[in-house]
Amino acid sequence: KHPPSTLPKIPSIMTVSRKRTSASASASSSATNTTNHTRKRAKPSTRHQKDEIQQSKSPAEFFAENQSIAGFDNPGKSLYTTLRELIENSLDACESVDVLPDIHVVIEEMSEGQFNRMRGVPDRGRGNGGGGRAVGEEREEMEYDYGGNDQENNENMENKNDGEPKSNAAKRQSSSNAANAKRNHKKDAYFLLTVRDNGCGMAHGAIPDLLGRVLSGSKYGVRQTRGKFGLGAKMALIWSKKSTGVPIRIKTSHVSADANKRKKKRKSDSDDDDDDEEEEDDVGKNNEIVGGRKVGKIVSTCVLDIDIYKNQPRVIQHTQEPNTEQWIGTEIQVLVAGNWTTYKSRVVQYLRQLAIITPYARLEMTYSNRSDEKKGMNFKFERRSEQMPPAAREVKHHPSSVNNLLVQQLLERTNAKTLVKFLTNDLSGITPASARRLIERLGNSFEPDMDPADLDDKLVTRFVQVLRSADDLFKSPDGGCLSPLGEYNLNLGIQKVVEPDIIATARDKPGAYDGHPFIVEAAVSLGGKDAKEGITVVRFANRIPLLFEGGADVATRVANGKIKWSSYKIDHKRDKIGVFVSIVSTKVPFKGTGKEYIGDDIIEIQQSVKRALQNCCQQLRAHLTKKNALRDVKERKSRLLKYIPDVSRSVFGILEAMQKRKSEEAESGPRYSSPRKRIAGAGAGSSRQQHLKPTESEVFSVLERVSNGDLTEDTIKEHLVEAVEENVNAGIGFDENEE
Repeated sequence: KHPPSTLPKIPSIMTVSRKRTSASASASSSATNTTNHTRKRAKPSTRHQKDEIQQSKSPAEFFAENQSIAGFDNPGKSLYTTLRELIENSLDACESVDVLPDIHVVIEEMSEGQFNRMRGVPDRGRGNGGGGRAVGEEREEMEYDYGGNDQENNENMENKNDGEPKSNAAKRQSSSNAANAKRNHKKDAYFLLTVRDNGCGMAHGAIPDLLGRVLSGSKYGVRQTRGKFGLGAKMALIWSKKSTGVPIRIKTSHVSADANKRKKKRKSDSDDDDDDEEEEDDVGKNNEIVGGRKVGKIVSTCVLDIDIYKNQPRVIQHTQEPNTEQWIGTEIQVLVAGNWTTYKSRVVQYLRQLAIITPYARLEMTYSNRSDEKKGMNFKFERRSEQMPPAAREVKHHPSSVNNLLVQQLLERTNAKTLVKFLTNDLSGITPASARRLIERLGNSFEPDMDPADLDDKLVTRFVQVLRSADDLFKSPDGGCLSPLGEYNLNLGIQKVVEPDIIATARDKPGAYDGHPFIVEAAVSLGGKDAKEGITVVRFANRIPLLFEGGADVATRVANGKIKWSSYKIDHKRDKIGVFVSIVSTKVPFKGTGKEYIGDDIIEIQQSVKRALQNCCQQLRAHLTKKNALRDVKERKSRLLKYIPDVSRSVFGILEAMQKRKSEEAESGPRYSSPRKRIAGAGAGSSRQQHLKPTESEVFSVLERVSNGDLTEDTIKEHLVEAVEENVNAGIGFDENEE
């Protein structure tokens, strides 16, 4: 009805209506076809088939996606965990060659703008076409820059505010800076971490595999180790790759531990240098002697990345240079994202507790902020002890700790030709006699001379069942393979950091759970620097601090619920009590995915912790009993000495009055007392009263000394002080200056 020029312009609606019409038509036609071909099956969609494809992940990819398992929950904790892993690697490197650790940590914080400039990351484009900045980008870029362009930003603000008073411009500038600082405070920053040690270093060719391949290392086996997952610096590399995309940089000078040990053995023969040079191996020929240690002539520098999907190292740079500094050790530098504000206290707490458990190490940490130099800080813990604990030894599996999978692995790797040889050589605590008795219990299917390779799955199951139940045939796990800190070092470490008033240490006898040996060392302190009222529990596992999830730990629960502090003369609510528990084992029974605490469900460990703490409390009770007695003596003495001046004055006044009365009686004759007093004096008193009553000659002698001036108020005071000190000290049984 309308001409084309007058039709309303609604092309979108018309187009949609046409599409709907065509769609409905196609739908009706497809429905008709479906009705006519009901016997045909619908083909599965390609999308459904892709969902069914099986995929496998490398260990590096798995931990990159599940980083919270390794302690990388958030940027703040990731920064803390990276520092901890690098420091503990340095401690292991020093202890492996029996060298007192000297570890230096440098933390340098930078903003995103500073990080981008350092990395050469291009700035935001200008305009919509890339030539100018979009609206709001200038302000956003200023927020990311924590201070790198403060002067330039201030000049820009002044130029923009030329048309208004300077006071208003200054107020706007300060409010803008305050708002930016508040927003920047919530943002994560970037940190350049450098950890340098004086350990054994790393061989030039082994660096890529040592740091660039996950779940590969030298700490696997049955022995005490610091590591929890076998990741170490490898997880720091993964976090660096995820958060900044920057590879790690390693600088190291390596000498094998055997070379240093051989040098120590030949130290007494150091005069025969020519003979020593002839006996050196290829490693020794490339080394020099500095400070009693062999120092490599080569320093290796490696810039390393990791291929997450292949779990392989990717070497960017790998060079060697002459060791002109005569230095041996390792320096690792990594750039990661993190949050220093939220985990600063945790880092400081970790270093304090690490100084307690490693008093033989020298630890130093330097923190700096490129945006604000005033925020810098420096912590240094000097070495307190020269005595290092012995190195832990690797041992064989105990029979009570095996399972089907482990036994099958041992059977595949063994060189033994008979079952008896396999039991005695590949397992610990089994003698040939006990091995034959064990085979008798296994049944007719087992023979002493049978080949271990002939054991099938059913025989292995029977074999494991008997091994785990035959505790009477073999010895318990030996704790000699462990490396506890020692009471001496633990005492020194606590004194160095906490500075308590009293401290007691104890070590319980070695124990075992499920075939794994363990040793518990404990200490209880009273008072100290920055100590709080109540019980403060500090926990260590394999000589590393445990900072998180302490409420469920066995040490915390025993200290708060199993120890009756009042019976040891300790007030657990008002006294400042420090409880330190260190547990070492070939397999620490951690709980939870983060492995941050040890549960109290293992009765053997719980009882050992309780015995060690009770031993410490008994030592403190004996000391506190003596100290309380000495305190009572001092209080009694102070009370008596307080009244000596008044007593001396009163006694001397009485003696003066008696002397005057005697002199008056000598001039005017004796003065009689009242009848009542004469009757009371005539009555017979007790034997003690008669004994203490002075005679007339004694009274006359004292009054004579008063009249001559030999007995004065001062002399009475001196005699009373001497009597108080003699009787009080004799009553308690020891000298007050003994402590």
